[in-house]
Amino acid sequence: MTARTPAWAAAIAALIALPFVYRDPYHLHILILILIWSFAYTSWSMMGRFGLVSLGHGGFMGVGAYVTALLWNHLGVSPWLGIPLAMTAAAVLAVIVAYPCFRFRITGHYFVLVTLALSGIVLQVITATRDYTGGSLGYTPDRTRGSHLLALQFDDKVTWYLIALGVWALGLVVWRWVDASMDRYALEAISEDEDAAAAAGINVTAEKLKITVISALMTSLAGALYCQYQMFISPDTVSGISVSLQMVFAVIVGGLYVSLGPTVGAVITILLAEVLKAGSAPLRSASRPSIPGASSSGLAASSKVGGT
Repeated sequence: MTARTPAWAAAIAALIALPFVYRDPYHLHILILILIWSFAYTSWSMMGRFGLVSLGHGGFMGVGAYVTALLWNHLGVSPWLGIPLAMTAAAVLAVIVAYPCFRFRITGHYFVLVTLALSGIVLQVITATRDYTGGSLGYTPDRTRGSHLLALQFDDKVTWYLIALGVWALGLVVWRWVDASMDRYALEAISEDEDAAAAAGINVTAEKLKITVISALMTSLAGALYCQYQMFISPDTVSGISVSLQMVFAVIVGGLYVSLGPTVGAVITILLAEVLKAGSAPLRSASRPSIPGASSSGLAASSKVGGT
């Protein structure tokens, strides 16, 4: 037990009690989004803090979201089983892409370009298979009536808040576990000098592949949870280069080398998006032309068409 343990316990207790004290739906919605995206950003920071800059995490998030939804809609596979399958698919994809890079020492800007291509390919696959994924129009998992545990669908935002809070806490636990493990020192040595790390007996390929798979698993879980909560996904919101860049920006702004840095980045990015959305609404309404009598003319025209 450290000096910070009571503070952490008090903070977690306050976060758990929050939705039972304050139940405003909109603010709970914002908090849920912050927690889910915090987990996604923490997933990216698992690699980023060791110099493994990836722009492919949008692809992993898209795999998690779309595989879960497609299994539910087309095969009736419950998300409780679909999410682990989606995470497995993301891990396999990570190994397929990352292993050759690490084995043949494709690092730095070249690794960034490879992962950038991964995001683009996943985005194109989702868009091209529009008969199954809805393409650029988006995709909606089949809804159940009311809350349904088997379908992982809940109408109550308090339930989703507690789920998101638990997943966010899991992300912090994994981050701290890696930080306290010997893998951290191995990965730090690799980021400084791969040749020296290999000469010291570190399996460079295995260490880099391990942290990549962990990061991909967590990112795909974030995508699956985002899909189940929003009940609508599209290539622009859970996949592609823009999502990957969003992760990089948020983590760098919040802090790359501290456990709560991605959470700070999520608070900034989500609140900034909401402020900009609220600020642009009056501009959109003001830009619409106002034509006196347009409504009455339209109604009259439609009544004539209906009468003919």
